[in-house]
Amino acid sequence: MTTTGYRSSLARTLMFALLYAAAVYAGRRTAMVADGVTLIWPAAGVAVVWFCAHRDAPTRRLDTVLLVVILGVGNWRTGAPWDVSVVAGFVGLIQVSLFQWALHRWRPNLWGAGGHEPLRSPRDLWVLFAVTVFTCVGTHLASMLGRVLVTGSLPVAVSAMALARHVASILIIGAAGIHLGARLSRWRDGPPLRRPSFWRAAEIGGIFALSIAGHLGAFAYEHGLPLSFALLGLTVLAGTRLRTPWVLLHNAVISTIAVQCTLSDRGPFAQVPDVGQRAVIVQLFDILVALVGLALALGRDERVTLLTALDEEKTALDTQKNLLTAVIDSMADGLAVIGADGRVTLRNPAVTELLGGCRSPDDALAGSDWYGLYHVDGTRYADEELAYLRALTGEDVRGVDMLVRNPAVPEGRVVRVTATALPHPDGTHSAVVLFHDVTAERRHRDELTSFAGVVAHDLLNPLASVEGWTAATLDALDGVPDHPCLDQAHADLARLTRASARMRGLIDGLLAYATAREAAVAASPVDLTEVVADIAQARADAAVAAGKPEPRFTIAELPPVQADPVLVRQLVDNLVGNAIKYTAPGVVPRLVITAATTGEMVTVRIVDNGIGIPEGQHDAIFGNFHRAHAGSAYAGTGLGLAICKRIVERHGGDISAADDPGGGSCFTFSLPAAAAAHPRLAPV
Repeated sequence: MTTTGYRSSLARTLMFALLYAAAVYAGRRTAMVADGVTLIWPAAGVAVVWFCAHRDAPTRRLDTVLLVVILGVGNWRTGAPWDVSVVAGFVGLIQVSLFQWALHRWRPNLWGAGGHEPLRSPRDLWVLFAVTVFTCVGTHLASMLGRVLVTGSLPVAVSAMALARHVASILIIGAAGIHLGARLSRWRDGPPLRRPSFWRAAEIGGIFALSIAGHLGAFAYEHGLPLSFALLGLTVLAGTRLRTPWVLLHNAVISTIAVQCTLSDRGPFAQVPDVGQRAVIVQLFDILVALVGLALALGRDERVTLLTALDEEKTALDTQKNLLTAVIDSMADGLAVIGADGRVTLRNPAVTELLGGCRSPDDALAGSDWYGLYHVDGTRYADEELAYLRALTGEDVRGVDMLVRNPAVPEGRVVRVTATALPHPDGTHSAVVLFHDVTAERRHRDELTSFAGVVAHDLLNPLASVEGWTAATLDALDGVPDHPCLDQAHADLARLTRASARMRGLIDGLLAYATAREAAVAASPVDLTEVVADIAQARADAAVAAGKPEPRFTIAELPPVQADPVLVRQLVDNLVGNAIKYTAPGVVPRLVITAATTGEMVTVRIVDNGIGIPEGQHDAIFGNFHRAHAGSAYAGTGLGLAICKRIVERHGGDISAADDPGGGSCFTFSLPAAAAAHPRLAPV
């Protein structure tokens, strides 16, 4: 704590001490009536505000000493016995300590209880009132016990009157201190307070003038009629029209009028002959005024706060709605939402454009004839086949291509449709439908297919001629006598043969890659165990024929998959061939093939004992023309694993590679299980 901070805290301590001494004196002298019974005790409220403001102050011990001394000396100097004054001093300390403990426990967010918030709602008021009653009851039980021990008497009536005084004081002064203390602490760091408008200031002044005049008139009336409680209507008016700080001021003014008039033997309360009863009635009136006014004002403030928050939230939602609308309307893809009743609830402009400007009447769904929807082979779509109608029944439809041909699009447009079902609590469904124009994509696919045909027919034929003439030349050289140039001719022809073989492998790889990407997926149940066993046998036979070590296979029981049999065979054969090829010289290839079903997918693992994958290339090996062991003795085009990836992705699965802990590599891929529905089998 800095010296400046301590001096500031000390200055506040002295200020509160002087204010507390004045409140004690006012309670003991100014508001004293017969038999030593006082009508008010403002010191209780001042003490609460003092200790709330100095909850964590460095002068807290000095505050404690000053409170006990001021209260004890003040009672003694105004006529109370010294022993009763000592008890009163310590009882006052117990009261503020108990109040702070209870308020911190029940409302720690309020100013003075550990937080920084003012009174915000009627709930805060009722908690404050409950804390006040709890504190005053506990304190006066301690006070009665002290008096019994010191004087031997039990002044129940005096304690009841004191209880009412303390409750009124803490409720009126304490509530004002907590609320205004929080406002002042925020005002120092927040924006400046706004001045009320002329008409608002006039309304505030008018309500105060009317209320003060009404209460002064009622308390000046001496005919014994209970007009004071009828004036609670003015408090209701103040509570419903004024904000909380003004109501706090109104409560203080009205309570002062009631007390001063009663002290002057004027007003309806002065007609009560018993002084004790008169004191209790006045305090009950003050408590009622405070509770009614604050409850109405805080309720009004709470409603204003909630309405302001709702307006801000509505503004934010409107902004977000406008942003989303702008984003959806600017999308090149079409987006539509179809309700359970078959009506289009949302449609961006791209939907209308992609469908050739066709809009269904009254935003109700129409059949395929209305929009001109066909299969890509030219056959018309049946209504029950439409993706969005299937989604309304709860089915998710992904990546279905359909041809749109109508008067606005006579040449036709291929649109890929994805429809997702949105379930409702009543069991019905809405549908979110996405339209994507794939006309250019399909055109590119056709061009690529044509290119593959050119490669197959125009490149393979010359290559076959080169290979044939090379073989014929080698045959012709078999009977030629030894000559110095003969060995050179054989070497050149051998290089030509190897180059032709590499060229044929590259062309075959390109054709296989194009097929894996563009060929239609004809999914059907595939016995994976049978396919793998057949490939393993073929690879073993090929190794024996080539004079290489025969690979060893360990094949577990593999679940059937729902896939294209030709593509699955190509996938497994590529992976098994890679595992055998990338085995160190002199090492017998060993492969372990297992599988497991996870949900709707079958995950297959192929583990080998090969040379492994260079670090950092486990993802790159699936790229086009990527060779992990470039320049080594392992020949290849770099397309094998790219083909595998295309095949797996065509079936909606994933493929990855990792190092096997026992050495070698582990390739993992997933395919749809045969028993599940597979809407993802679609072109990419």
